[in-house]
Amino acid sequence: MTTDNDVQDAAALRDAMTTAVAAKCEEWGFPLPVRVEAAFRTVPRHLFAPEVAPEAAYALDIVEVKRSEHGALISTMSAPEIQAMQLVQADISPGMRVLEIGSGGYFASLLSELVGPTGQVTTMDIDADVTSRARDCLHAAGYPQVRVVTADGEHGWEANAPYDRIMVTVGAWDIPPAWREQLAKGGRIVIPLRMKGITRSLALERTNDHLVSLSQGVCGFVKMQGAGQHDEHLWLLKGEKVGLRFDDGNIADPSKLDGVLTGETTAAWSGVTVGRPEPFPDLPLWMATALPGFCNLTVNTPEGEDPGIVSEQGGRWFPYAAVENDSFAYLSVRPAGEGIVEFGAHGYGSHGGKVAQAIVEQVQVWDRDYRGGPGPRFSVWPIDHPVQVLPKSVVIAKKHTHVAICWLDAGRPVTGVIIDNDVEEAAAPSRNG
Repeated sequence: MTTDNDVQDAAALRDAMTTAVAAKCEEWGFPLPVRVEAAFRTVPRHLFAPEVAPEAAYALDIVEVKRSEHGALISTMSAPEIQAMQLVQADISPGMRVLEIGSGGYFASLLSELVGPTGQVTTMDIDADVTSRARDCLHAAGYPQVRVVTADGEHGWEANAPYDRIMVTVGAWDIPPAWREQLAKGGRIVIPLRMKGITRSLALERTNDHLVSLSQGVCGFVKMQGAGQHDEHLWLLKGEKVGLRFDDGNIADPSKLDGVLTGETTAAWSGVTVGRPEPFPDLPLWMATALPGFCNLTVNTPEGEDPGIVSEQGGRWFPYAAVENDSFAYLSVRPAGEGIVEFGAHGYGSHGGKVAQAIVEQVQVWDRDYRGGPGPRFSVWPIDHPVQVLPKSVVIAKKHTHVAICWLDAGRPVTGVIIDNDVEEAAAPSRNG
């Protein structure tokens, strides 16, 4: 039985969460409009998270919804600050028709608040357990008008199209044709898009035959299931403990990396420093576009166990790496003063020093030309259309689209190059632009 004190406690938690969300979004450069803030102060988030205490429901954190039979997290209620950022990116007005791909219920209720009684919200998910839960929560919270659909999001939901906004709340590797076809003229897609293993929430507006980004935000989401699922290529280097993941592209002959970690490491240092609290979200994205052999380093060791990488006292490794033939290197830092670290790279294999130096050179380019800048502009083109490649652009080929990443600041240009599926052949040169 819900008491008046319970309602008051939930309202207090909701107000505190919204204040914290507003501060976080302001820090990120996505200040909350009045209507978005009002939606967060109105919707009872705890009713969409009945499995956890209200304090956990209103924390700046995800709420787990479902795990796979193998224990992998496959559905969550996203952290409220990420949801707020996406709503700011969407710029939703009363009366709009909105499709959400990846249902949990809470985000759909926020959308319903924003479109008002003259608008329409459809939320869909491939998992019947997830949609059943979302439907129950929406009814309990007072949003029965939200349409809940169980279907594969890869195909959208044509019955209620066209949509002014398509909100994707699962990590997507590509943008299928159905989403573009079901988008109204002048419509917008907000999507956590994976590019070379790096995810950015992109607000993409339809422009003639392609989509152009209006904003980007750092985020992380559980991966899409169904026809749109895309599995990374994982090559293990040290039993189950250390591996390399390729999200776009692959290695032509992974056997060349066998035993690469048994040799000595070679370090290179950039002279580029950063304060420990300072974010640098564009650096890995720049590396992904400038280094054709870019991939992600993954380490799977028990908490507290040394994975055996980075030997400098107090040094750290980051999950960004590059491969060349029988060698690879990864981004690292070492202490460079009180609260300051220096970027560098650690390489393994016969060409490890060369690959480490290539990473260091790109860190220096980022520091000189792009650090603190507006970041890149993204455009998404149908796979069968010619891509308008601008200077300082790199194009990533996916199944349905080409994703063009164009760096806006002055500096050495990165020429338009299709990053193909065989990174080993393309990885040999170090590209400064």
